[in-house]
Amino acid sequence: MKDFMSMMKQAQELQKHMADMQNQLGDLEIEGSSGAGLVTVTLTGKGDMKAAKIDPSLLKADELEILEDLIVAAHADAKLKVEDVVKSKMQEVAGDLPLPPGMKLF
Repeated sequence: MKDFMSMMKQAQELQKHMADMQNQLGDLEIEGSSGAGLVTVTLTGKGDMKAAKIDPSLLKADELEILEDLIVAAHADAKLKVEDVVKSKMQEVAGDLPLPPGMKLF
């Protein structure tokens, strides 16, 4: 019974740390870019897009498809960076908590 109470206390502590981390992720801003920096996308740690910057040199009618591709690539770059930050923060919060392979807490 003592082990169960200890495990419940750890679960409550983990839940509090998770809530704190989610609040921190909402304030975090991560940039992704493409086209050697011609397109930049800023996402929050929760994956919400906050901003997009496009170099004026890309604003040509005959390069619309290239611009669209660069926006998608910049978003993908930012998303990968967000996932890396979230994974790192999760490892900090979960510590040595044994989780099954592939299980995500966020």
